[in-house]
Amino acid sequence: MSKETKYTEDNIRSLDWKEHIRMRPGMYIGKLGDGSSPDDGIYILLKEVLDNSIDEYVMGAGKTIEISIQGDKVIVRDYGRGIPLGKVVDVVSKMNTGGKYDSRAFKKSVGLNGVGTKAVNALSTFFKVESTRDGKSASAEFEKGNLITEESLDETSRRRGTKVSFVPDNSIFKHYKYRSEYVAKMLKNYVYLNPGLTIIFNGEKYFSENGLRDLLSDNINEDDRLYEIVHLKGDDIEVAITHSKTQYSEEYHSFVNGQHTTQGGTHQAAFREAVVKTIREYYGKNYEASDIRKSIVSAISIKVMEPVFESQTKTKLGSTEMGGNLPTVRTYINDFVKTKLDNFLHKNPTTAESLQRKILQAERERKDLSGIRKLAKERAKKASLHNKKLRDCRIHLTDSKKDRNLESTLFITEGDSASGSITKSRDVNTQAVFSLRGKPLNSYNMSKKIVYENEEFNLLQAALNIEESLEDLRYNNIVIATDADVDGMHIRLLLITFFLQFFPEVIKEGHLYILQTPLFRVRNKKETIYCYSDQERRDAIQKLSGKPEITRFKGLGEISPDEFVHFIGDDIRLDPVMLDKDKSIEELLSFYMGKNTPQRQEFIIDNLKVELDAVEEEL
Repeated sequence: MSKETKYTEDNIRSLDWKEHIRMRPGMYIGKLGDGSSPDDGIYILLKEVLDNSIDEYVMGAGKTIEISIQGDKVIVRDYGRGIPLGKVVDVVSKMNTGGKYDSRAFKKSVGLNGVGTKAVNALSTFFKVESTRDGKSASAEFEKGNLITEESLDETSRRRGTKVSFVPDNSIFKHYKYRSEYVAKMLKNYVYLNPGLTIIFNGEKYFSENGLRDLLSDNINEDDRLYEIVHLKGDDIEVAITHSKTQYSEEYHSFVNGQHTTQGGTHQAAFREAVVKTIREYYGKNYEASDIRKSIVSAISIKVMEPVFESQTKTKLGSTEMGGNLPTVRTYINDFVKTKLDNFLHKNPTTAESLQRKILQAERERKDLSGIRKLAKERAKKASLHNKKLRDCRIHLTDSKKDRNLESTLFITEGDSASGSITKSRDVNTQAVFSLRGKPLNSYNMSKKIVYENEEFNLLQAALNIEESLEDLRYNNIVIATDADVDGMHIRLLLITFFLQFFPEVIKEGHLYILQTPLFRVRNKKETIYCYSDQERRDAIQKLSGKPEITRFKGLGEISPDEFVHFIGDDIRLDPVMLDKDKSIEELLSFYMGKNTPQRQEFIIDNLKVELDAVEEEL
């Protein structure tokens, strides 16, 4: 019989605010990460500081925000009212202290609990806040939440406002790097939601005149729009809608009080419902909801009094009430969409005709595919149960969809040996493995029918649960894990083509990655270094000196599970798959996967020359 563990008063601990944040950072900023994902912690730190500056603009104070990210140091400067000088230290270091508890100072604010800047402070090796107002200023500098210095000036010529500088703690955010593409997307969303606001990031200006209309304009190419963007505005709501000519699934951009609710929530569900109800009533036809919403690309922003989010990172709205004397979120959105969208369709019969043709086309395609889809779903269910194409993770056995989305990862591998290595090395709680058989089909220019007829595509779609909408995506991170050889690169390209052709929003929303695994292992009796490039290999040889043992990994299956666990654990290296903002998806697919062989050959030869020149210069 095992000895009972003693449980006394000595086991009870009280942590101060900074200790608790540093011990449980996930409670405050979601996951940590290294910056390869748009929802990694370092971007949440930036967002938490930036939200305060945005709230100043919303309250009519300060039209410009300046942001600088140089290396690991972040600086955010606004020209708002400035923090009251006597409270500069308190608002960034005392829990339950802040201006947003007073609804007179901040109405419909993004941040309500005053936790954000405290979390940034506690999770930074350097944190400095400076406030200027009424010709005076005060500042305070911290290290990991501990106050280092505090200063005040009775006279200053600086413009009013707040400046926050911080350096994330690299013992918490390991090997982190800010990716300007993710920062830019965040800033664009802020200016779309706040027309008239100017944000300057590392010298580049972001500004929007037309709000959510501009958001859709930047996210769907003009040639791919079925009709001109429908832009509807009310006191506490704004909506933009169009349909894509080529995209198959639904795409939503939803916001609450300026916060990008990437996981949707009550407002997004109400909006989807309202669009279907309004269109059915307008045409007097009981169309299937999936036919109405197929290929929709839309955005909705609402403002709610004291919103309730499902986590500190505010990615999903839980509120059912608008606040004040307004009706529920569902009723408010339904009434707005019914009135405004119905009026728009009556005044724009050409748009209404285009939309109805799209719905009827979707209906025909659905009926044509009904038999194939039924068989495909049966095959997918059978494969999941018996063929072990998908080795799922335990987190999907829980009831918390929020946790599943934030934490779960699906590795798409090639062959039994590679999938075997990852399966033995993975974290079974959060990491799943999908094993490909052979090379996928080149799906460029093919219809959705091929997804159901092709076993690999059908099973992959079923595993991800993205047939109808990205809202039901089962894994936050989809990681292509192939060998670093020609065949592996080809498989990567074919999988990326599949997502671009049928589910581009997976890439647009930052869910698709390439797993980087080491090419070399360099070791002596005392130390082992894993190298991801020739340069790293040369550096490792020089560091270890003598004649270290050098191993070249030819494929993922050659890496033992004991070693592989490092490459998909804390030291994982992921390269996000990103879209070129200057090229449409059709242009990308046509060039890389179409029949323009001479142009591709010229491109390869030109880039090969550049690569060879770089190698010769290095040698």
